[in-house]
Amino acid sequence: MAEFAYKGRSPSGDMVSGKLFGTSVDAIAGRLVSLGITPVEIKDATHSTELTVADIWRRLGGGQPGSKDLVLFCRQMHTITRTGLPLLRGLTGLMQTTHNEILKDALIDIIAGLESGRALANTFSAHPKIFSRLFVSLVEIGEATGTLDVAFQRLYEYLSMDQDVRDRVKSAVRYPIMVLIAVAIALGIITVFVIPNFGPIFRALGDNIPLPTKIILGVSNFVVNSWMLMLGAAIAVYAGISSYIKTEAGRLNWDRLKLKVPVTGVIVRNAALSRISRSLAVSLDAGLPINETLNTVSDSIGNTWLGGRMSALGEGIERGASLSSTAAATGLFTPLILQMIALGEETGALPELMNEVSDYYKREVDYDLENLSAALEPILIVSVGAIVLILALGVFLPMWDMVARAKAG
Repeated sequence: MAEFAYKGRSPSGDMVSGKLFGTSVDAIAGRLVSLGITPVEIKDATHSTELTVADIWRRLGGGQPGSKDLVLFCRQMHTITRTGLPLLRGLTGLMQTTHNEILKDALIDIIAGLESGRALANTFSAHPKIFSRLFVSLVEIGEATGTLDVAFQRLYEYLSMDQDVRDRVKSAVRYPIMVLIAVAIALGIITVFVIPNFGPIFRALGDNIPLPTKIILGVSNFVVNSWMLMLGAAIAVYAGISSYIKTEAGRLNWDRLKLKVPVTGVIVRNAALSRISRSLAVSLDAGLPINETLNTVSDSIGNTWLGGRMSALGEGIERGASLSSTAAATGLFTPLILQMIALGEETGALPELMNEVSDYYKREVDYDLENLSAALEPILIVSVGAIVLILALGVFLPMWDMVARAKAG
C-alpha cells in the first residue's frame, strides 16, 4: 500500500489537500469521491523527496490535535450517535469541517476503515497519538453495548473537566512566569548595555571599588565577552536534559521531580489525582473490568511516575488483593480517600465514590490555584528586591564615594 498526496474540491468549492494510503490512484480517487471531494490532482508520495513546511512541522510533532479539538469532536460525535445519523455520513461531515489537518487525515482513514468493515474502536486505535487507550476502550464498550452516545458523552464530560483544570493551572502560573521573564529581560539589558557604560567611571576609584560593584562589573564583562560560550553551554545543557528526559529513567525522574517542586508540585499532584479518579469513575461506570481499567488509566495520566503507581494497583488486583489495600500501599491517597474507596468496594458504588474523590481533588486544586498568587508573591518580591538591592548598591555606592572624595578635595 502506497501513500498518495491529493488535491481536490470540497462540496462547498474550497480547495482541500492531504495524504491517503491506498493501492492505486483509482482507489484514492474513488475514496475521495465517496467523501464528497472532487479530485483535482493525485500523485504518489511514497518516494517523494519534496517536503513542505507543513510536512516538516508534522514530522517534528507539531499540529497534533489538542484537548479542545477532542472535546469538540466528542461533543459532535455524541450528537451524531444520539440522533441516529449514520456514522459514515456524520464522520464525513466532521472531516469536511474540522480545521486541524492531522485530525482531518485521521478521520479520512477512519472513514476508509469503516467502509472496509472495521469496527469504530479499531479505526480509532490506529491513531494512538490522537486517541488514548481510555478513549478507545470506552468507544469499544459503547459499540458492544449499543451505547455509543453515552460513551461519547462520558468522554466529552471527562475531557472538558480535564481541559478546565489544565486551563486554570496555566492561567494561575502565567502571571509569575511573565514577571520572571520581564525581570530576566531587564537584567539582560542592564548587564549588556548599561553597566559597561559605567565601567570607566567606576574604575577611576582604583582599588576602592565596593564589592557589589566588582561583582556587577565582573558579571557584565563575562557576559559581554563570553556570550557565545554561554549560549553554546545553554544549548548543550538544554539538549542534554531533553535527551535524558526522553529516556525511560529520565522521564520517570522528571515526572517525580515535578511533584516535589515547592508550591506548584502539590497542584500538579492533586490535578493528576483528580484526572486519575475521574478516569476510574468513567471507565468503571462504562463497565470496564477493574484491572483493565487501572492499566488503561496508567497509560493516559501523562505522568510516568504516577502511571507506575497505577500499574502497581492493577498488579495488586490481579494478585487478588482489594483495591483499598493496594491503594494504601502506594501512598498516593489520603486516609479519607482510602476510606471512600473501601466503602465503594463494600457497597458496589465505586464509580460514584470515585467521582466524589475526583471532585474532592478538583476542589483542592481550585483552592490551591486561588491561593497560588498569594503564595508566589513573597518569593517574587524577595527575589526582585534582592536583585534591585544588588544593582542599586553596585551603582550608587561608587557614586557616593566619588561625591565624598570631591567634597573632601
